[in-house]
Amino acid sequence: MTLWQGIVLGLVQGLTEFLPVSSSGHLRVLEVVTGVHTPGVFVEVMLHVATVGSVLVVYGARLWAIVRGVLARRPAELRTAGLLLLATLPAGVIGVLFHRQVEAGASLFIVGTGFLLTGFMNWSTRRLAGSRSEPTVGVAVGIGFAQALAAVFRGVSRSGSTVCAALWGGLGPAAAAEFSFLLAVPVIAGAALVEGRHMVVHVAAVGALPLATSFVLAFASGIWSIRFLVALLQRGRFYAFAPYNWIVGVLTIGYALWRG
Repeated sequence: MTLWQGIVLGLVQGLTEFLPVSSSGHLRVLEVVTGVHTPGVFVEVMLHVATVGSVLVVYGARLWAIVRGVLARRPAELRTAGLLLLATLPAGVIGVLFHRQVEAGASLFIVGTGFLLTGFMNWSTRRLAGSRSEPTVGVAVGIGFAQALAAVFRGVSRSGSTVCAALWGGLGPAAAAEFSFLLAVPVIAGAALVEGRHMVVHVAAVGALPLATSFVLAFASGIWSIRFLVALLQRGRFYAFAPYNWIVGVLTIGYALWRG
């Protein structure tokens, strides 16, 4: 991996993992259009670890409070942990059972369609103004299936679909963001485990400097993108990502048709 590849992959992974624009879709388009792709499972796992670290920096205190509450058997934290588990299951099952099929079916046309769908989901939130601090059981299940949709179709944003589902379910902006990003920890960590089952660690073959650069950029840009998205949500402007997704979707589909 060259230093340039490390910079590009780190920034794309960190920014698009948490903004509602689909990291998997962007990485697929980047791979086809420019030839820059993740050079092996080890790098994929390291990028996932970096983005999990981003969530832990921003929401680590909240996550630790939930863990302590569960250990102390406090009802509020037990309920929150249960809701997170419930919302994790659909995507977790799909990720384990159909990981290879999903990867194999990532044509540019499907990715472009996913971008368009993400844009419409973004746009649908422009008049929503919920106030709940936590989802109901039904809403948590809905968020889980929204996340599963993103696991099946590259181009559909995980953060976009879960935040949209949370807002549709009446959660306030800050609560929707918190639930979505806490939900990202087991999902991204699980993806790293699935990808890393047959991982061969060979840093010398990848290049220590490009790998470290990619990791640091993914970690730092992940923190920035989480905070940026939360600020945008609190201003009620989550829908502002819709035009970007539509433009990228149309360009991706157009490129797919042009290539034949």
